[in-house]
Amino acid sequence: MPHEQLWAPWRLAYITGTDRPAEKPDGALAFLPGADRACFLCRAVADDASADRTNLLVARGERTMTILNRYPYNNGHLLVAPLRHVGLLGDLDDAEHLALQRELARFVALLESSMNAEGFNIGLNLGRAAGAGLPGHLHWHIVPRWSGDTNFMSSVDAVRVIPQALEALWDYLREAMGG
Repeated sequence: MPHEQLWAPWRLAYITGTDRPAEKPDGALAFLPGADRACFLCRAVADDASADRTNLLVARGERTMTILNRYPYNNGHLLVAPLRHVGLLGDLDDAEHLALQRELARFVALLESSMNAEGFNIGLNLGRAAGAGLPGHLHWHIVPRWSGDTNFMSSVDAVRVIPQALEALWDYLREAMGG
């Protein structure tokens, strides 16, 4: 029996690293004090708000940012992070802790109302040993879930089927937030 082929040409960009937006020179970005210039979260928030769609930055707050995960586990997968480049929970101040929890709650409610999410996986990978791909900048994952959303692709071939392009999702969430 011949094998079926699943063509996913967009994955080549991930493998080769060409899927990321062209980086602006550091001088064109307004980095916050203590920012890591190599950190994609620090770079996104340092960029001008006109580049938010390109950077997939959905929301900027006084202490937090919310960005689409460029490599989502499911449609609507968001990252909520402090603006400051902080890698340890103990380095957050009380206002940041509160702002992060409020931002998590805000986006859970938004995903429930706008995308009819039925549940969520919310988590923080603290440290490289725990799976943090960016251990120097805390970020919480919000992964919306729906009954039956893990289809056969995940079980037979470790493939995730994401039904919506990230740019279309960015537009959708921004509109759901009120513009």
